[in-house]
Amino acid sequence: MKRTILALAILLWPVLQWAQQADFHVIPLPLSVQTDSTQTFTLTSGMGIGYDASQPEQGRIASWLRQFIEETSGVNLLLQPNNKKAAVYLSIKAGAKGKTAKAGGKGAAQAQVATTPADPRVEGSTPQQEAYTISISRRGITISAAAPVGLYRAAQTIRKALPLQAKGSAKVVLPTGSIQDQPRFVYRGMHFDCSRHYFDLPTVKRYIDQLALHGCNKLHWHITDDQGWRFEVKALPELAKKGSVRKCTVLGQNSGVYDNVSYGGYYTQAECREIVNYAAERYITVIPEIDLPGHMLAALSVYPNLGCTGGPYEVWPMWGVAEDVLCAGNPDVISFLKTVLGELCDVFPSKYIHIGGDESPRVRWEHCPKCQAKIKELGLQPVMGPNGKVRMSAEQQLQTYINHEMEAFLASRGRNLIGWDEILEGGLTPEATVMSWRGTEGGIAAARQHHHVIMTPNSHCYIDHYQLKDQRKQPLGIGGYLPVSKVYSFEPLPQELTAEEQAYILGPQCNLWTEYVAYPQHVFYMLLPRLDALSEVQWTPASQKDYASFCQRLPHMLSLYDRLGFNYCPTIE
Repeated sequence: MKRTILALAILLWPVLQWAQQADFHVIPLPLSVQTDSTQTFTLTSGMGIGYDASQPEQGRIASWLRQFIEETSGVNLLLQPNNKKAAVYLSIKAGAKGKTAKAGGKGAAQAQVATTPADPRVEGSTPQQEAYTISISRRGITISAAAPVGLYRAAQTIRKALPLQAKGSAKVVLPTGSIQDQPRFVYRGMHFDCSRHYFDLPTVKRYIDQLALHGCNKLHWHITDDQGWRFEVKALPELAKKGSVRKCTVLGQNSGVYDNVSYGGYYTQAECREIVNYAAERYITVIPEIDLPGHMLAALSVYPNLGCTGGPYEVWPMWGVAEDVLCAGNPDVISFLKTVLGELCDVFPSKYIHIGGDESPRVRWEHCPKCQAKIKELGLQPVMGPNGKVRMSAEQQLQTYINHEMEAFLASRGRNLIGWDEILEGGLTPEATVMSWRGTEGGIAAARQHHHVIMTPNSHCYIDHYQLKDQRKQPLGIGGYLPVSKVYSFEPLPQELTAEEQAYILGPQCNLWTEYVAYPQHVFYMLLPRLDALSEVQWTPASQKDYASFCQRLPHMLSLYDRLGFNYCPTIE
Protein backbone atom coordinates (compact mmCIF):
# COMPACT_ATOMS: atom_id res chain seq x y z
CA MET A 1 0.00 0.00 0.00
CA LYS A 2 2.80 2.41 0.94
CA ARG A 3 4.56 1.60 -2.34
CA THR A 4 1.38 2.35 -4.27
CA ILE A 5 1.01 5.74 -2.55
CA LEU A 6 4.68 6.52 -3.18
CA ALA A 7 4.41 5.55 -6.85
CA LEU A 8 1.26 7.68 -7.22
CA ALA A 9 3.01 10.63 -5.57
CA ILE A 10 5.95 10.30 -7.95
CA LEU A 11 3.58 10.09 -10.92
CA LEU A 12 1.62 13.18 -9.81
CA TRP A 13 4.65 15.24 -8.74
CA PRO A 14 4.91 17.19 -12.03
CA VAL A 15 1.19 17.99 -11.80
CA LEU A 16 1.51 19.07 -8.17
CA GLN A 17 4.49 21.24 -9.04
CA TRP A 18 2.57 22.85 -11.91
CA ALA A 19 -0.43 23.48 -9.66
CA GLN A 20 1.78 25.48 -7.30
CA GLN A 21 3.24 27.67 -10.02
CA ALA A 22 2.49 31.34 -10.19
CA ASP A 23 -0.18 32.26 -12.72
CA PHE A 24 -0.05 35.79 -14.11
CA HIS A 25 -3.56 35.65 -15.57
CA VAL A 26 -4.72 37.78 -12.65
CA ILE A 27 -7.46 40.38 -12.14
CA PRO A 28 -7.28 42.80 -13.82
CA LEU A 29 -5.89 40.86 -16.75
CA PRO A 30 -2.52 42.24 -17.91
CA LEU A 31 -2.06 43.50 -21.45
CA SER A 32 0.25 40.61 -22.41
CA VAL A 33 1.18 37.38 -20.60
CA GLN A 34 3.74 35.25 -22.42
CA THR A 35 4.95 32.48 -20.10
CA ASP A 36 6.28 28.93 -20.41
CA SER A 37 5.32 26.65 -17.53
CA THR A 38 7.82 24.00 -18.67
CA GLN A 39 10.71 26.35 -17.93
CA THR A 40 10.65 27.74 -14.40
CA PHE A 41 12.44 29.78 -11.80
CA THR A 42 12.22 28.75 -8.15
CA LEU A 43 12.15 31.59 -5.64
CA THR A 44 13.46 30.37 -2.30
CA SER A 45 13.43 31.82 1.19
CA GLY A 46 16.67 33.66 1.87
CA MET A 47 16.99 35.02 -1.66
CA GLY A 48 17.02 38.78 -2.12
CA ILE A 49 15.16 41.72 -3.61
CA GLY A 50 17.54 44.26 -5.10
CA TYR A 51 16.79 47.93 -5.78
CA ASP A 52 18.42 51.32 -6.11
CA ALA A 53 18.89 52.45 -2.50
CA SER A 54 19.34 56.07 -3.57
CA GLN A 55 15.64 56.13 -4.50
CA PRO A 56 13.42 56.02 -1.35
CA GLU A 57 10.35 55.04 -3.37
CA GLN A 58 12.12 51.95 -4.67
CA GLY A 59 13.02 50.94 -1.15
CA ARG A 60 9.41 51.29 -0.06
CA ILE A 61 8.16 49.27 -3.03
CA ALA A 62 10.77 46.58 -2.40
CA SER A 63 9.54 46.31 1.20
CA TRP A 64 5.96 45.94 0.01
CA LEU A 65 6.94 43.32 -2.55
CA ARG A 66 8.72 41.37 0.18
CA GLN A 67 5.55 41.58 2.31
CA PHE A 68 3.28 40.60 -0.60
CA ILE A 69 5.40 37.54 -1.44
CA GLU A 70 5.49 36.34 2.15
CA GLU A 71 1.78 36.82 2.86
CA THR A 72 0.76 34.82 -0.21
CA SER A 73 3.45 32.23 -0.95
CA GLY A 74 5.00 32.07 2.51
CA VAL A 75 8.47 32.67 1.06
CA ASN A 76 10.61 35.05 3.11
CA LEU A 77 13.01 37.18 1.04
CA LEU A 78 15.71 39.62 2.11
CA LEU A 79 16.01 43.26 1.10
CA GLN A 80 19.35 43.74 -0.65
CA PRO A 81 19.94 47.43 -1.53
CA ASN A 82 21.94 48.02 -4.74
CA ASN A 83 22.32 44.29 -5.46
CA LYS A 84 21.71 44.02 -9.19
CA LYS A 85 22.34 40.27 -9.03
CA ALA A 86 19.55 39.64 -6.53
CA ALA A 87 16.97 37.01 -7.40
CA VAL A 88 14.41 39.79 -7.79
CA TYR A 89 15.53 43.18 -9.06
CA LEU A 90 13.59 46.42 -9.44
CA SER A 91 14.70 48.60 -12.32
CA ILE A 92 13.71 52.09 -13.42
CA LYS A 93 14.53 52.54 -17.08
CA ALA A 94 14.50 56.16 -18.18
CA GLY A 95 12.39 56.63 -21.29
CA ALA A 96 10.81 53.20 -21.00
CA LYS A 97 7.34 53.09 -22.52
CA GLY A 98 4.51 50.65 -22.30
CA LYS A 99 2.37 49.51 -25.16
CA THR A 100 -0.20 52.03 -26.34
CA ALA A 101 -3.71 51.03 -25.38
CA LYS A 102 -5.98 50.92 -28.40
CA ALA A 103 -8.86 52.65 -26.69
CA GLY A 104 -9.43 55.18 -23.97
CA GLY A 105 -5.86 56.02 -23.19
CA LYS A 106 -4.39 58.52 -25.65
CA GLY A 107 -6.57 61.57 -25.36
CA ALA A 108 -7.33 61.04 -21.69
CA ALA A 109 -3.68 60.63 -20.86
CA GLN A 110 -2.80 63.80 -22.75
CA ALA A 111 -5.49 65.69 -20.85
CA GLN A 112 -3.99 64.56 -17.55
CA VAL A 113 -0.43 65.44 -18.55
CA ALA A 114 -1.55 68.95 -19.49
CA THR A 115 -2.22 69.76 -15.83
CA THR A 116 0.36 70.50 -13.15
CA PRO A 117 0.27 67.50 -10.82
CA ALA A 118 -0.42 68.22 -7.17
CA ASP A 119 1.37 65.04 -6.14
CA PRO A 120 3.85 63.66 -8.70
CA ARG A 121 3.58 60.20 -7.18
CA VAL A 122 -0.02 59.98 -8.29
CA GLU A 123 -1.57 62.60 -10.52
CA GLY A 124 1.43 63.05 -12.80
CA SER A 125 1.24 59.41 -13.88
CA THR A 126 0.19 58.59 -17.43
CA PRO A 127 -0.72 55.05 -18.49
CA GLN A 128 2.73 54.84 -20.04
CA GLN A 129 4.36 55.73 -16.72
CA GLU A 130 2.24 53.11 -14.99
CA ALA A 131 3.37 50.51 -17.50
CA TYR A 132 5.69 47.74 -16.35
CA THR A 133 7.41 44.58 -17.53
CA ILE A 134 8.02 41.48 -15.42
CA SER A 135 10.74 39.34 -17.00
CA ILE A 136 11.31 35.87 -15.55
CA SER A 137 14.28 33.76 -16.57
CA ARG A 138 15.68 30.60 -15.01
CA ARG A 139 18.09 32.86 -13.12
CA GLY A 140 15.66 35.37 -11.61
CA ILE A 141 13.02 38.07 -11.94
CA THR A 142 13.48 41.60 -13.25
CA ILE A 143 10.72 44.16 -12.78
CA SER A 144 11.20 47.25 -14.92
CA ALA A 145 9.19 50.42 -15.41
CA ALA A 146 9.58 54.04 -16.47
CA ALA A 147 8.51 55.30 -13.02
CA PRO A 148 8.10 53.93 -9.47
CA VAL A 149 4.33 53.75 -9.90
CA GLY A 150 4.89 51.10 -12.57
CA LEU A 151 7.01 49.07 -10.18
CA TYR A 152 4.22 49.27 -7.61
CA ARG A 153 1.60 48.07 -10.10
CA ALA A 154 3.92 45.17 -10.98
CA ALA A 155 4.35 44.27 -7.30
CA GLN A 156 0.57 44.02 -6.92
CA THR A 157 0.40 41.76 -9.99
CA ILE A 158 3.03 39.43 -8.53
CA ARG A 159 1.10 39.42 -5.25
CA LYS A 160 -2.01 38.17 -7.05
CA ALA A 161 -0.14 35.73 -9.29
CA LEU A 162 1.54 33.70 -6.55
CA PRO A 163 -0.04 30.50 -5.20
CA LEU A 164 -1.44 30.73 -1.69
CA GLN A 165 0.88 28.65 0.47
CA ALA A 166 1.40 28.25 4.19
CA LYS A 167 3.48 30.79 6.07
CA GLY A 168 7.10 29.67 6.18
CA SER A 169 6.98 27.83 2.86
CA ALA A 170 10.49 27.42 1.50
CA LYS A 171 9.89 28.12 -2.17
CA VAL A 172 7.53 29.16 -4.93
CA VAL A 173 7.79 28.29 -8.60
CA LEU A 174 7.28 30.86 -11.39
CA PRO A 175 7.05 30.15 -15.13
CA THR A 176 9.62 31.89 -17.27
CA GLY A 177 8.51 34.53 -19.72
CA SER A 178 7.39 38.13 -19.88
CA ILE A 179 4.38 40.06 -18.58
CA GLN A 180 3.84 43.48 -20.14
CA ASP A 181 1.12 45.71 -18.87
CA GLN A 182 -0.34 49.19 -18.62
CA PRO A 183 -3.80 50.55 -17.76
CA ARG A 184 -6.42 51.43 -20.34
CA PHE A 185 -7.76 54.57 -18.62
CA VAL A 186 -5.98 57.43 -16.89
CA TYR A 187 -8.79 57.75 -14.29
CA ARG A 188 -9.66 54.56 -12.40
CA GLY A 189 -11.82 55.56 -9.49
CA MET A 190 -13.83 54.20 -6.59
CA HIS A 191 -16.18 56.23 -4.41
CA PHE A 192 -16.78 55.87 -0.67
CA ASP A 193 -19.58 57.66 1.17
CA CYS A 194 -18.47 58.31 4.77
CA SER A 195 -21.19 60.88 5.43
CA ARG A 196 -24.38 58.81 5.75
CA HIS A 197 -22.36 56.53 7.99
CA TYR A 198 -18.99 57.38 9.51
CA PHE A 199 -16.15 54.89 9.13
CA ASP A 200 -12.99 55.08 11.19
CA LEU A 201 -9.50 55.54 9.76
CA PRO A 202 -8.55 51.83 9.81
CA THR A 203 -11.61 51.04 7.68
CA VAL A 204 -10.85 53.82 5.21
CA LYS A 205 -7.27 52.57 4.98
CA ARG A 206 -8.40 49.00 4.34
CA TYR A 207 -10.71 50.36 1.64
CA ILE A 208 -7.69 52.07 0.06
CA ASP A 209 -5.75 48.79 0.32
CA GLN A 210 -8.38 47.11 -1.83
CA LEU A 211 -8.24 49.91 -4.38
CA ALA A 212 -4.48 49.51 -4.58
CA LEU A 213 -4.80 45.74 -5.01
CA HIS A 214 -7.09 46.31 -7.99
CA GLY A 215 -5.09 49.03 -9.78
CA CYS A 216 -7.38 51.96 -8.91
CA ASN A 217 -5.72 55.37 -8.71
CA LYS A 218 -8.53 57.60 -7.38
CA LEU A 219 -10.55 57.52 -4.17
CA HIS A 220 -13.58 59.79 -4.42
CA TRP A 221 -14.26 60.52 -0.74
CA HIS A 222 -17.77 61.81 0.02
CA ILE A 223 -17.49 63.52 3.42
CA THR A 224 -20.46 65.90 3.77
CA ASP A 225 -24.20 65.44 3.30
CA ASP A 226 -27.59 66.04 4.89
CA GLN A 227 -26.99 63.24 7.42
CA GLY A 228 -23.60 64.40 8.69
CA TRP A 229 -20.75 66.85 8.11
CA ARG A 230 -17.50 64.89 8.48
CA PHE A 231 -14.76 67.42 7.59
CA GLU A 232 -13.21 69.70 10.20
CA VAL A 233 -13.16 73.37 9.16
CA LYS A 234 -10.92 75.22 11.61
CA ALA A 235 -12.41 78.64 10.84
CA LEU A 236 -15.88 77.19 11.57
CA PRO A 237 -15.29 74.81 14.50
CA GLU A 238 -18.99 74.24 15.25
CA LEU A 239 -19.61 72.97 11.73
CA ALA A 240 -18.10 69.53 12.32
CA LYS A 241 -18.66 69.36 16.07
CA LYS A 242 -22.40 69.91 15.76
CA GLY A 243 -23.07 69.18 12.09
CA SER A 244 -21.59 65.67 12.35
CA VAL A 245 -24.17 64.51 14.89
CA ARG A 246 -27.73 63.45 14.12
CA LYS A 247 -30.03 62.81 17.05
CA CYS A 248 -31.34 59.52 15.60
CA THR A 249 -31.48 57.43 12.45
CA VAL A 250 -34.48 56.07 10.58
CA LEU A 251 -35.02 52.32 10.71
CA GLY A 252 -35.47 50.46 7.46
CA GLN A 253 -36.28 52.30 4.25
CA ASN A 254 -37.68 55.59 5.60
CA SER A 255 -40.18 53.70 7.73
CA GLY A 256 -41.02 56.69 9.90
CA VAL A 257 -39.64 54.78 12.91
CA TYR A 258 -36.35 55.97 14.42
CA ASP A 259 -33.79 54.38 16.72
CA ASN A 260 -33.45 57.42 19.03
CA VAL A 261 -29.68 56.85 19.23
CA SER A 262 -27.36 59.80 18.67
CA TYR A 263 -24.92 59.13 15.80
CA GLY A 264 -21.83 61.10 14.85
CA GLY A 265 -18.15 61.29 14.03
CA TYR A 266 -15.93 63.45 11.85
CA TYR A 267 -12.39 63.57 10.46
CA THR A 268 -9.96 66.12 11.80
CA GLN A 269 -7.72 67.78 9.26
CA ALA A 270 -4.79 65.82 10.68
CA GLU A 271 -6.70 62.58 10.08
CA CYS A 272 -7.58 63.64 6.54
CA ARG A 273 -3.91 64.33 5.85
CA GLU A 274 -3.10 60.90 7.22
CA ILE A 275 -5.51 59.34 4.74
CA VAL A 276 -4.12 61.46 1.90
CA ASN A 277 -0.57 60.32 2.68
CA TYR A 278 -1.59 56.69 3.14
CA ALA A 279 -3.27 56.72 -0.26
CA ALA A 280 -0.43 58.59 -1.99
CA GLU A 281 2.09 56.02 -0.81
CA ARG A 282 -0.07 53.51 -2.68
CA TYR A 283 -0.27 55.77 -5.75
CA ILE A 284 -3.89 56.77 -5.15
CA THR A 285 -5.20 60.35 -5.18
CA VAL A 286 -7.96 61.23 -2.71
CA ILE A 287 -10.58 63.47 -4.33
CA PRO A 288 -12.78 65.03 -1.61
CA GLU A 289 -16.42 65.95 -2.18
CA ILE A 290 -18.22 68.79 -0.43
CA ASP A 291 -21.71 68.50 -1.90
CA LEU A 292 -23.32 71.87 -2.74
CA PRO A 293 -25.70 73.68 -2.94
CA GLY A 294 -27.97 70.76 -1.99
CA HIS A 295 -27.34 67.96 0.51
CA MET A 296 -26.45 70.71 3.01
CA LEU A 297 -28.86 70.17 5.91
CA ALA A 298 -26.02 69.26 8.27
CA ALA A 299 -24.40 72.64 7.58
CA LEU A 300 -27.72 74.49 7.72
CA SER A 301 -28.45 72.98 11.14
CA VAL A 302 -25.39 74.86 12.45
CA TYR A 303 -25.75 78.02 10.32
CA PRO A 304 -29.49 78.45 9.59
CA ASN A 305 -28.91 81.93 8.14
CA LEU A 306 -27.44 80.23 5.04
CA GLY A 307 -30.81 78.73 4.09
CA CYS A 308 -33.68 80.37 2.27
CA THR A 309 -36.19 80.04 5.14
CA GLY A 310 -33.83 80.61 8.08
CA GLY A 311 -34.78 77.25 9.60
CA PRO A 312 -34.84 75.76 12.05
CA TYR A 313 -33.00 72.86 10.45
CA GLU A 314 -31.62 69.58 11.79
CA VAL A 315 -29.03 67.06 10.71
CA TRP A 316 -31.33 64.82 8.73
CA PRO A 317 -32.15 61.48 10.39
CA MET A 318 -33.69 59.98 7.24
CA TRP A 319 -32.58 59.23 3.68
CA GLY A 320 -33.52 60.89 0.41
CA VAL A 321 -33.42 64.41 -1.05
CA ALA A 322 -34.24 67.41 1.14
CA GLU A 323 -35.85 70.53 -0.30
CA ASP A 324 -33.83 72.85 1.94
CA VAL A 325 -30.58 73.90 0.26
CA LEU A 326 -28.12 76.79 0.49
CA CYS A 327 -29.62 80.17 -0.39
CA ALA A 328 -28.12 81.19 -3.75
CA GLY A 329 -29.04 84.86 -3.18
CA ASN A 330 -27.25 85.19 0.14
CA PRO A 331 -23.68 86.54 -0.28
CA ASP A 332 -22.75 84.89 3.03
CA VAL A 333 -23.19 81.53 1.29
CA ILE A 334 -20.40 82.26 -1.19
CA SER A 335 -18.13 83.38 1.65
CA PHE A 336 -18.99 80.23 3.61
CA LEU A 337 -18.23 77.97 0.64
CA LYS A 338 -14.92 79.68 -0.08
CA THR A 339 -13.90 79.23 3.55
CA VAL A 340 -14.79 75.54 3.43
CA LEU A 341 -13.20 74.85 0.04
CA GLY A 342 -10.14 76.90 0.97
CA GLU A 343 -9.40 74.68 3.95
CA LEU A 344 -10.25 71.62 1.87
CA CYS A 345 -7.57 72.65 -0.62
CA ASP A 346 -5.12 73.12 2.23
CA VAL A 347 -5.63 69.51 3.30
CA PHE A 348 -6.20 67.67 0.01
CA PRO A 349 -3.55 68.17 -2.71
CA SER A 350 -5.75 66.60 -5.39
CA LYS A 351 -5.93 68.50 -8.66
CA TYR A 352 -9.65 67.76 -8.64
CA ILE A 353 -12.17 68.95 -6.04
CA HIS A 354 -15.71 67.55 -6.26
CA ILE A 355 -18.53 70.00 -5.51
CA GLY A 356 -21.45 67.60 -5.98
CA GLY A 357 -24.21 69.68 -7.55
CA ASP A 358 -26.64 66.76 -7.64
CA GLU A 359 -30.17 66.42 -6.34
CA SER A 360 -30.52 70.09 -5.41
CA PRO A 361 -34.20 71.03 -5.58
CA ARG A 362 -34.81 74.64 -6.55
CA VAL A 363 -38.28 74.97 -5.04
CA ARG A 364 -37.00 77.18 -2.22
CA TRP A 365 -35.22 79.44 -4.71
CA GLU A 366 -38.44 79.90 -6.66
CA HIS A 367 -40.06 81.52 -3.61
CA CYS A 368 -37.02 83.12 -1.94
CA PRO A 369 -36.81 86.94 -2.28
CA LYS A 370 -33.00 86.87 -2.07
CA CYS A 371 -32.70 84.23 -4.79
CA GLN A 372 -35.15 86.02 -7.06
CA ALA A 373 -33.27 89.27 -6.52
CA LYS A 374 -30.02 87.56 -7.51
CA ILE A 375 -31.69 86.18 -10.64
CA LYS A 376 -32.76 89.72 -11.56
CA GLU A 377 -29.30 91.11 -10.76
CA LEU A 378 -27.65 88.53 -13.03
CA GLY A 379 -30.22 89.10 -15.78
CA LEU A 380 -31.14 85.42 -15.93
CA GLN A 381 -34.08 84.53 -18.12
CA PRO A 382 -35.67 81.16 -18.91
CA VAL A 383 -34.27 79.63 -22.08
CA MET A 384 -37.02 78.26 -24.30
CA GLY A 385 -36.78 75.13 -26.38
CA PRO A 386 -38.02 74.71 -29.97
CA ASN A 387 -41.26 73.18 -28.66
CA GLY A 388 -42.10 76.33 -26.70
CA LYS A 389 -41.34 74.74 -23.36
CA VAL A 390 -38.71 75.96 -20.89
CA ARG A 391 -35.41 74.22 -21.68
CA MET A 392 -33.41 75.92 -18.96
CA SER A 393 -35.01 77.76 -16.05
CA ALA A 394 -33.58 80.84 -14.38
CA GLU A 395 -33.15 78.80 -11.20
CA GLN A 396 -31.09 76.20 -13.04
CA GLN A 397 -28.86 78.98 -14.30
CA LEU A 398 -28.64 80.33 -10.75
CA GLN A 399 -26.98 77.07 -9.72
CA THR A 400 -24.48 77.57 -12.55
CA TYR A 401 -23.75 81.01 -11.05
CA ILE A 402 -22.68 79.26 -7.82
CA ASN A 403 -20.64 76.78 -9.83
CA HIS A 404 -18.90 79.68 -11.63
CA GLU A 405 -18.00 81.24 -8.30
CA MET A 406 -16.61 77.94 -7.01
CA GLU A 407 -14.75 77.18 -10.24
CA ALA A 408 -13.07 80.59 -10.19
CA PHE A 409 -12.10 80.16 -6.55
CA LEU A 410 -10.73 76.67 -7.11
CA ALA A 411 -8.81 77.89 -10.16
CA SER A 412 -7.16 80.50 -7.95
CA ARG A 413 -5.89 77.58 -5.89
CA GLY A 414 -4.74 75.67 -8.97
CA ARG A 415 -7.61 73.18 -8.85
CA ASN A 416 -10.30 71.86 -11.18
CA LEU A 417 -13.96 71.32 -10.43
CA ILE A 418 -15.86 68.03 -10.76
CA GLY A 419 -19.64 67.90 -10.47
CA TRP A 420 -22.37 65.32 -10.95
CA ASP A 421 -24.18 65.54 -14.29
CA GLU A 422 -26.86 67.91 -12.92
CA ILE A 423 -24.32 70.71 -13.43
CA LEU A 424 -25.17 70.43 -17.14
CA GLU A 425 -28.70 71.69 -16.54
CA GLY A 426 -27.87 75.37 -16.13
CA GLY A 427 -24.97 75.31 -18.57
CA LEU A 428 -21.48 74.01 -17.83
CA THR A 429 -18.81 76.26 -16.41
CA PRO A 430 -15.76 76.51 -18.72
CA GLU A 431 -13.42 73.99 -17.05
CA ALA A 432 -15.88 71.65 -15.32
CA THR A 433 -15.42 67.88 -15.42
CA VAL A 434 -18.70 65.95 -15.41
CA MET A 435 -19.31 62.79 -13.44
CA SER A 436 -22.13 61.10 -15.33
CA TRP A 437 -24.35 59.09 -12.97
CA ARG A 438 -27.90 59.28 -14.36
CA GLY A 439 -26.96 56.97 -17.20
CA THR A 440 -24.31 57.90 -19.76
CA GLU A 441 -26.30 60.67 -21.46
CA GLY A 442 -24.79 63.45 -19.35
CA GLY A 443 -21.31 62.19 -20.12
CA ILE A 444 -22.07 62.05 -23.83
CA ALA A 445 -23.39 65.62 -23.80
CA ALA A 446 -20.35 66.87 -21.87
CA ALA A 447 -17.86 65.09 -24.12
CA ARG A 448 -19.52 66.61 -27.18
CA GLN A 449 -18.93 70.01 -25.55
CA HIS A 450 -15.28 69.01 -25.09
CA HIS A 451 -15.48 68.66 -21.33
CA HIS A 452 -13.74 65.85 -19.50
CA VAL A 453 -16.00 63.08 -18.23
CA ILE A 454 -15.91 60.33 -15.64
CA MET A 455 -18.44 57.60 -16.41
CA THR A 456 -20.30 56.23 -13.40
CA PRO A 457 -23.86 55.40 -14.52
CA ASN A 458 -26.13 54.03 -11.81
CA SER A 459 -27.16 51.24 -14.18
CA HIS A 460 -23.70 49.64 -14.00
CA CYS A 461 -21.69 51.41 -11.28
CA TYR A 462 -23.83 51.83 -8.14
CA ILE A 463 -22.67 49.08 -5.84
CA ASP A 464 -25.03 50.13 -3.07
CA HIS A 465 -27.59 48.16 -5.11
CA TYR A 466 -28.25 44.50 -4.36
CA GLN A 467 -25.88 42.09 -6.08
CA LEU A 468 -28.16 39.04 -5.85
CA LYS A 469 -31.67 38.70 -7.25
CA ASP A 470 -32.97 37.25 -4.00
CA GLN A 471 -32.92 40.27 -1.70
CA ARG A 472 -33.81 38.10 1.29
CA LYS A 473 -30.34 36.55 1.20
CA GLN A 474 -28.63 39.93 1.60
CA PRO A 475 -28.47 42.74 4.15
CA LEU A 476 -31.09 45.48 3.74
CA GLY A 477 -30.22 47.82 0.88
CA ILE A 478 -31.49 50.77 -1.10
CA GLY A 479 -32.86 48.55 -3.88
CA GLY A 480 -31.89 47.86 -7.46
CA TYR A 481 -29.98 44.86 -8.78
CA LEU A 482 -26.38 45.06 -9.92
CA PRO A 483 -24.65 41.68 -10.21
CA VAL A 484 -20.96 41.21 -10.91
CA SER A 485 -21.75 40.27 -14.51
CA LYS A 486 -23.43 43.60 -15.22
CA VAL A 487 -20.57 45.61 -13.75
CA TYR A 488 -18.21 43.61 -15.96
CA SER A 489 -20.30 44.31 -19.06
CA PHE A 490 -19.91 48.09 -18.77
CA GLU A 491 -18.17 49.86 -21.66
CA PRO A 492 -17.18 53.42 -20.67
CA LEU A 493 -16.66 54.70 -24.24
CA PRO A 494 -20.09 55.30 -25.81
CA GLN A 495 -20.28 54.33 -29.46
CA GLU A 496 -22.36 57.47 -30.11
CA LEU A 497 -19.19 59.55 -29.68
CA THR A 498 -16.51 60.09 -32.29
CA ALA A 499 -12.95 59.01 -31.53
CA GLU A 500 -12.10 62.65 -30.79
CA GLU A 501 -15.02 62.95 -28.37
CA GLN A 502 -14.22 59.61 -26.71
CA ALA A 503 -10.80 61.03 -25.80
CA TYR A 504 -12.58 63.25 -23.25
CA ILE A 505 -13.69 60.19 -21.27
CA LEU A 506 -11.09 60.00 -18.50
CA GLY A 507 -12.33 56.69 -17.17
CA PRO A 508 -14.98 54.86 -15.12
CA GLN A 509 -15.81 54.72 -11.41
CA CYS A 510 -18.13 52.74 -9.14
CA ASN A 511 -19.91 54.37 -6.20
CA LEU A 512 -20.66 53.00 -2.74
CA TRP A 513 -23.33 55.04 -0.96
CA THR A 514 -23.86 54.03 2.64
CA GLU A 515 -27.39 54.89 3.73
CA TYR A 516 -27.87 51.17 4.42
CA VAL A 517 -24.22 50.24 4.96
CA ALA A 518 -23.26 50.92 8.56
CA TYR A 519 -20.44 48.50 9.40
CA PRO A 520 -17.04 47.63 7.88
CA GLN A 521 -17.98 44.01 7.16
CA HIS A 522 -20.95 45.22 5.13
CA VAL A 523 -18.74 47.73 3.29
CA PHE A 524 -16.49 45.00 1.95
CA TYR A 525 -19.40 42.65 1.28
CA MET A 526 -20.79 45.32 -1.08
CA LEU A 527 -17.39 46.13 -2.56
CA LEU A 528 -16.12 42.64 -3.29
CA PRO A 529 -16.07 41.05 -5.78
CA ARG A 530 -17.75 43.79 -7.81
CA LEU A 531 -14.51 45.79 -7.53
CA ASP A 532 -12.83 42.92 -9.41
CA ALA A 533 -15.24 43.40 -12.30
CA LEU A 534 -14.74 47.17 -12.25
CA SER A 535 -10.95 46.81 -12.21
CA GLU A 536 -11.02 44.89 -15.46
CA VAL A 537 -13.30 47.53 -17.02
CA GLN A 538 -10.83 50.20 -15.93
CA TRP A 539 -7.56 48.46 -16.73
CA THR A 540 -7.93 45.84 -19.45
CA PRO A 541 -8.47 46.69 -23.14
CA ALA A 542 -12.06 46.01 -24.19
CA SER A 543 -10.87 43.57 -26.86
CA GLN A 544 -9.27 41.36 -24.18
CA LYS A 545 -12.18 41.27 -21.76
CA ASP A 546 -13.88 37.91 -21.45
CA TYR A 547 -16.41 37.20 -18.71
CA ALA A 548 -15.96 33.41 -18.78
CA SER A 549 -12.22 33.86 -18.31
CA PHE A 550 -12.85 36.38 -15.54
CA CYS A 551 -15.02 33.87 -13.67
CA GLN A 552 -12.27 31.27 -13.91
CA ARG A 553 -9.74 33.71 -12.46
CA LEU A 554 -11.99 35.03 -9.69
CA PRO A 555 -11.78 32.10 -7.20
CA HIS A 556 -8.10 32.80 -6.58
CA MET A 557 -8.97 36.41 -5.68
CA LEU A 558 -11.64 35.20 -3.25
CA SER A 559 -9.08 32.92 -1.64
CA LEU A 560 -6.73 35.89 -1.37
CA TYR A 561 -9.49 37.87 0.41
CA ASP A 562 -9.80 34.99 2.86
CA ARG A 563 -6.06 35.14 3.45
CA LEU A 564 -6.14 38.92 3.96
CA GLY A 565 -9.24 38.85 6.17
CA PHE A 566 -11.66 40.73 3.88
CA ASN A 567 -15.36 39.99 3.80
CA TYR A 568 -17.01 39.52 0.38
CA CYS A 569 -20.15 38.23 -1.28
CA PRO A 570 -19.44 34.55 -2.08
CA THR A 571 -22.24 34.19 -4.64
CA ILE A 572 -21.61 35.45 -8.17
CA GLU A 573 -24.47 36.32 -10.52
